[in-house]
Amino acid sequence: MSEGNKSGLVLVVSGLSGSGKSAVLKAFEDNGFLAIDNLPVRLLTKLLAIRKESGDFIRLAVGMDAREAELIDRFAEAFDQTRAMGYELKVLFLEAEDQVLVKRFSETRRTHPLAPEGGLARAIELERRSLAPLREVADLIVDTSQLTAARLKETVLENFVQSSSRRSLAVEVLSFGFKNGLPPEADLMVDVRFLPNPFYVAKLRALDGRDERVRDFVMAHREAREFLEKLLDLLLFLLPQYQKEGKSYLTIAIGCTGGQHRSVTLAINLFERLKSSFSGSLVLRHRDIV
Repeated sequence: MSEGNKSGLVLVVSGLSGSGKSAVLKAFEDNGFLAIDNLPVRLLTKLLAIRKESGDFIRLAVGMDAREAELIDRFAEAFDQTRAMGYELKVLFLEAEDQVLVKRFSETRRTHPLAPEGGLARAIELERRSLAPLREVADLIVDTSQLTAARLKETVLENFVQSSSRRSLAVEVLSFGFKNGLPPEADLMVDVRFLPNPFYVAKLRALDGRDERVRDFVMAHREAREFLEKLLDLLLFLLPQYQKEGKSYLTIAIGCTGGQHRSVTLAINLFERLKSSFSGSLVLRHRDIV
């Protein structure tokens, strides 16, 4: 999508409750949009006027749907005013089959916003009818009935975010010690306690894996080098798969007993190797080194 000379891009995300609007707004937020759900239509131009004072190009994704009674009566005027202010405005409308929506509400045990007292099927019918005028002006209509969350994210980003502007997978390589507890943020956890331990070498005990002497000791062992190569091969296969499925963040936790020597050494070596072969964001952190 071309940004041209507009003041910014305003993307209105609307559609039926249960069709995936929250997930879509999160996807845009992860890709640099200011995301606001359930913004009253009266406030749209007021918000844009305030943001325009900064002079920066604005990318705003706003959720608007049947939760606001005034939306249908006022959206046309608000959208015209937004465009008159120099903004590019696009409308994304999400929907799904009735039986799919019923199943989703049943599984999540959420109450439909138009059916506080029950009557889910009737509420879905009412919402579909009430949002029809907004659906008619949509730039893209997506039926999410058969879409996974990852495929939905991919679909909307393909249509509204240039490939060069999308945020890539952010990877953190984390060293830790098992004796201090498992890191709850870990997505992948690797145990390197099978490697020879520098702790039992008197001259290395007080050092940690950031010291070249400790790293030389650990990596002098054939099993450490082979393990690093196999782990790197695995990650170079996995990282594109995670990104393809819509994952935004990945923490690779490498643990030894105390989180001082072996895990730090392997984390540093893995980080350095990934830097030359992985194009996404990459961070190195040692949890248990003071």
